[in-house]
Amino acid sequence: MRFFGSRRAARSTTSSAPDGGEPDRLRTDVQNVLLAGPVGDAVGALPAPVSRERISAWLDRSGFTYFVDTDGDLGGLWHGRLFHFLPLGPDGEVLQVRGQWHREATIERLGEVLDVCNEWNAERIWPKTYARVRDDGAVVVCAEVTVSVEHGANDDQLGQHLQCGLSTAAMFFEHLDEVFADPLRSAP
Repeated sequence: MRFFGSRRAARSTTSSAPDGGEPDRLRTDVQNVLLAGPVGDAVGALPAPVSRERISAWLDRSGFTYFVDTDGDLGGLWHGRLFHFLPLGPDGEVLQVRGQWHREATIERLGEVLDVCNEWNAERIWPKTYARVRDDGAVVVCAEVTVSVEHGANDDQLGQHLQCGLSTAAMFFEHLDEVFADPLRSAP
């Protein structure tokens, strides 16, 4: 794999280095660093396309229990909250971790829920939070982290994106639990 095209053939081989080889040696050193990846990590160091198979391999390595739904999407429950791990786009160039709060709100509380989501989104980068109203009037609150993986991701990067989606959404859902305390968790 070459990171730098050979412009040398198209131009004269003049060099400011006394032996004429320093620019070539420097170019080779840079290419070797780029190809090496993280020290001690030969497997998965180069970016590769993100796929459901790679996501499920990460879930397996992490010891997580998950399911595959009828559409082939990967999902699971973390602290009672439903999450999906979705490579999106025709070539899986976008990775999304989407979580759903384990409780629903009534339509009368929609304004309060939107205020919490908007405040979170204004103060933090991740996750993006939003509320959806179902046909029956129930309000569902979601959180998602979406990243471009058009050029692929190595195993460490993929794991970091997936873990970021899970952990930041969990932080938001815990915040919701504090703001909208469960009445059954307190004594009458």
